[in-house]
Amino acid sequence: MASNVTYEYIRRNPDVMEYIRRADTALEALGYTEHSFAHVERAAHTAAMVLETLGYDERKVELAKIAGMMHDIGNVINRIDHAQSGAVMAFRLLDNMSMPPGEICTIISAIGNHDEHTGQPLDEVSAALIIGDKTDVRRSRVRNTDLLTFDIHDRVNYAVEYSKVSFNSDKTAIILELTIDTEISSVLEYFEIFLDRMLLCRKACGFFGLRFEMAANGSKIL
Repeated sequence: MASNVTYEYIRRNPDVMEYIRRADTALEALGYTEHSFAHVERAAHTAAMVLETLGYDERKVELAKIAGMMHDIGNVINRIDHAQSGAVMAFRLLDNMSMPPGEICTIISAIGNHDEHTGQPLDEVSAALIIGDKTDVRRSRVRNTDLLTFDIHDRVNYAVEYSKVSFNSDKTAIILELTIDTEISSVLEYFEIFLDRMLLCRKACGFFGLRFEMAANGSKIL
């Protein structure tokens, strides 16, 4: 059974937008980097790009985008276990929209498995969401405007001047390409806080039979 619930409908739904907004406000109070509309839309579109490139059908791509848009709403409850609480919240929202159970299962499974401490790529949508979420590192996510008070997360994100996720020419690997200002943060510091995320990306790429590669300042590092 198909559904009329689309990414654009979710993107314009006032209830979903309020949860995203309030979840980001909660994280801002805790000193986290931006997790608002810029982040969830980037996660959604990267996840969609992965599935489109690999030839998945249009509805599967749409479900990945919906999961990307909704994946962080659980932060409104607490950062701890936000993936699981977000999945439960998404279930209620999508069930009230009369989305079929099979599609709901796909989305909430992806949301519930996107955190690097507890998540696993269980299917194509969850694997694509992991890649979309964990590769979003960029200067514009940093809220702190005082460089002197940067913590390591501020420093690493602010040091990333450019980031791009793409496939290699023969579609055997997904590459995260970064340009890092090493006067602000070293590549080693990047791995110090993002190693678990990169390992989960490798698992997600492995689900598709792909390699996960990273390049920083023109040199392959993973």
